[in-house]
Amino acid sequence: MTTTAETYQSALERVCAETIAPNAGRVDRDGAFPTESIQALAAAGLLGALSSEASGGLDLGLQGAALIVHRVAEDCGSTAMVLTMHYSGVAILEKHGPKEVRSAAASGAHLSTLAFSESGSRSHFWAPVSTATELDGMVRLDARKSWITSASHATSYVWSSRPLAADGASTIWLVPASSPGLAIAGPFEGLGLRANDSSPVSAVNVQVPPSAMLGGDGQGFDIMMSIVLPVFAVLNAACSNGLMAGAIRRTVEHVTKTRHSDTGAALADLPTIRAYIARMRVKADLSEALLSDTMAAIAASREDAMLRVLECKAAAGETANEVLDLAMRVCGGAAFRKEVGVERLFRDARAAGVMAPTTDVLYEFLGKAVCGMPLF
Repeated sequence: MTTTAETYQSALERVCAETIAPNAGRVDRDGAFPTESIQALAAAGLLGALSSEASGGLDLGLQGAALIVHRVAEDCGSTAMVLTMHYSGVAILEKHGPKEVRSAAASGAHLSTLAFSESGSRSHFWAPVSTATELDGMVRLDARKSWITSASHATSYVWSSRPLAADGASTIWLVPASSPGLAIAGPFEGLGLRANDSSPVSAVNVQVPPSAMLGGDGQGFDIMMSIVLPVFAVLNAACSNGLMAGAIRRTVEHVTKTRHSDTGAALADLPTIRAYIARMRVKADLSEALLSDTMAAIAASREDAMLRVLECKAAAGETANEVLDLAMRVCGGAAFRKEVGVERLFRDARAAGVMAPTTDVLYEFLGKAVCGMPLF
């Protein structure tokens, strides 16, 4: 069946139940890219959630993409992060990319990702130190990218560098992942999101045509702030919220089915257990409400939209850690076993706080915004 804007949620549920959930434990254990899950999402047309109808996509907008990331994260945080980076790259491609690439991304034939974070600029992703120079009618790119999600599996990277010739902080490029001169340091061996293939990538004399520039020379900062930051922050928050939802579901299942052999009482019969679960639900709902308001603010171009964008990622990341801490506490010793599924989400939730812009950087931005100070 062809997936449409009216049927994508049922297609999503099918993919999650048949492919993503059954593979989540294995890809986490092995640190293996969730190839089957991404292929299933592509086959269902769901990689085209943010792609326009003109490109052949579902044109679901940010709210639809957030719903997909949230639902996928309930079962597999790594797959949700791959999706988050793909959608973030597609958001730029839809504005500035060539038609054939936009169409391929919409169909699922082209997996995109961002290549912004660098060893030199750290969490200040908007200020790259990598370079772009003219070379015999081509553009030479040299860089040390610190983390690129889907590094070994993406079709291309949406890449940042210093401007070629213009003033400004950065310029954006479309760089095929197969370009000579690229070297991937992988495989990724991390605490959480173990299957998202996030690895350092170096570029030495990587050559692309001038037409690979996305937007104007020196306009990268504006593109990052107006396109990438809202999409990435919202989808990152949706991922954190999905991890919380998955943890609550698994925790409730555990405490309702686990019983004391001497009394026959379920763990859920204990008031203290129910109180902990209530706290988890309240915290998760608060984060969901903030994310919903953030998307409403973006859609309405409200004056507080950027404030909400900064808040939603910071709040969701911090709250996910709190909720997953409670899930581990409620499930007790069983939480340390793989079959309950809580400890994987516990590890995955830790990543949001250190993904640029990190939670501490966001708090710095928020503090400046509240005090009426310029952010940069």
